Amino acid sequence: MDFGGINPAILIASLMAASVPILLAALGELVVEKAGVLNLGVEGMMIMGAIVGFMITIQTESPFLGFIGGALGGAAISLVFAFLTQVLLANQVATGLGLTLFGLGLSALMGQGYNGLKPAQTSAVPFGPLADIPFLGRVLFSHDWVVYFSVAMTAVIWWVLKSTRLGLIIRAVGESHEAAHALGYKVNRIRLGAIVFGGAMAGMGGAYISLIRVPQWVDGITAGQGWIALAIVVFAAWKPWRALIGAYLFGGITVLQLNLQAAGSAIPVEYLSMSPYLITIIVLVIMSSGKGKVALNAPAALGQNFHASR
Repeated sequence: MDFGGINPAILIASLMAASVPILLAALGELVVEKAGVLNLGVEGMMIMGAIVGFMITIQTESPFLGFIGGALGGAAISLVFAFLTQVLLANQVATGLGLTLFGLGLSALMGQGYNGLKPAQTSAVPFGPLADIPFLGRVLFSHDWVVYFSVAMTAVIWWVLKSTRLGLIIRAVGESHEAAHALGYKVNRIRLGAIVFGGAMAGMGGAYISLIRVPQWVDGITAGQGWIALAIVVFAAWKPWRALIGAYLFGGITVLQLNLQAAGSAIPVEYLSMSPYLITIIVLVIMSSGKGKVALNAPAALGQNFHASR
């Protein structure tokens, strides 16, 4: 049954797919910030993952290798951030902004000659008869493997941070790096691991854009989704499941405005196009109000550099 020319099953399935790049990047950044590091270079890592994944897929005709390459591309550029902030103790905010600019420029250079090419397609996971179930089959059993991977990673990260020794160490470093160091933990190594993991997740999210969501290469293909991922981490109060909800909220608004445009909505197209970003800002303002409830959940050492000689 359609409502105003919009099929609910297709809308929900589309929002799940549209949210994947933001969700992967947000989950990676959430782990990074849980370790006490503020990396504003998510956009740069995403677009590097997008171009590296696209190049590898074109060369190998294997989307799976493309996603691995995208993750490695994001992780590689995150090492630049890690070196500057964890070894040279550079300002994290300025370094993150510089990383975004560097990633945008480098990806544009690397992407010369790849415009207009089409990568090999990523097929949906074959669920057999389950895909034929009315409504649920379209919503739950018609996606590619990366959609299910993003949901699985949400559960894994939640479990690791909540119930494992590794998660406890990451949270301890993010809350008080000096106390963690006094207990014998290698703060910089732990933060390095978190940064590389965050870069790999962001790079994989970028690869999803260039390999599945678009799929092609154009300069600036991430279109600010890295910044939305950063906002969703705050919206989620550094909790994985809330990051999933935030990503689905943004993905739903994005898909809805596209469907409204296709259905001939009387709302001007400019308003529809800006609605995902506007709604995200409004949600952040609401979540940040009320005596700073969200701020109280932020890691205490977030954005603070650490040196063992102190």
